[in-house]
Amino acid sequence: MFKLFTPRDANKILPDIKRRFNSILIQKNQIAKLQRELQRLIESDSSYEPFIKKKQTLNVALSNLYKAIEQLENTGVIIKSLDEGLLDFPSMRFDDEVWLCWRDGEPEIKFWHSKQEGFMGRKPLAPTGVHSEENDLADMR
Repeated sequence: MFKLFTPRDANKILPDIKRRFNSILIQKNQIAKLQRELQRLIESDSSYEPFIKKKQTLNVALSNLYKAIEQLENTGVIIKSLDEGLLDFPSMRFDDEVWLCWRDGEPEIKFWHSKQEGFMGRKPLAPTGVHSEENDLADMR
């Protein structure tokens, strides 16, 4: 699903996105554990049965991970890096397409970058100068 986010929209759904992202990270770590266990079975010269069962468990875990990624990205949010905990929300700044940028551990979305820039090009969102509860941002629509 394609959707453009305002900072307000993105921050509104961020709690659900964080929950989904954390679940994906847990699944990723479980897959790494299963891969290590599978490798140990290979190295131990075990019989086929435990190897095949572990491989099937790994296959299910991988399928579930990809489904979870697909479900998160169906919200319109893009996973830029699982390892670095980076998510981007498509947005507009004046007439330019930009990304609202969030990193795992940040309490809210406070940065943006152009499509050509990555995390290192992040810039703080500029407040309107008018104090409001929702802290609307004048340069993002």
